[in-house]
Amino acid sequence: MAVTAIRILAIPPLMVLLLVDGIPGARWWAFGLFVGAAATDSLDGWLARSRGQVTVAGVFLDSLADKILITAALLCLVETGEIAAWVAIIIIAREFAVTGLRLVAVTEDLIIPASRFGKLKALSQNVALAAIIAPVTPDLAKDLLLGVAIVMTVLSGAYYFLITWRRLFAAKDPAPEAMTNP
Repeated sequence: MAVTAIRILAIPPLMVLLLVDGIPGARWWAFGLFVGAAATDSLDGWLARSRGQVTVAGVFLDSLADKILITAALLCLVETGEIAAWVAIIIIAREFAVTGLRLVAVTEDLIIPASRFGKLKALSQNVALAAIIAPVTPDLAKDLLLGVAIVMTVLSGAYYFLITWRRLFAAKDPAPEAMTNP
């Protein structure tokens, strides 16, 4: 959880570097800080699994740290005019919706783990935001990477809803024998 804490603690300086004018090399520092913070997600998961220290609290805090990092970067980039607000809304709304869906599933004793699709979504968002933060990325590359991130965000959100919906209603359907034998 120490690595997760580092990711969370990186967010305020990242925001300062993105929003405050006049800091020499701010965009390069912000780029490095964002990439470093985003990379701690993989490191954190690997360390927890390799040490057998995967906990419910750790998984929750890790997911929360990811969402806060992405949200903070998105909001800063909306503020600087580098990302349209509707893009941030799509990404943030998906995160709220999937988190809410997971909470509903937990009340039904269902665990909806992160899928490879969700991990690809996270990777696409991190790559797109890093490219936008970097001061040398061509606009076309930024737009393409952000487009991929939006598509992955929507598709992975739809995937989670479909999987969870099926699991929730499969768990509630009465057994076929119970329906035929009153």
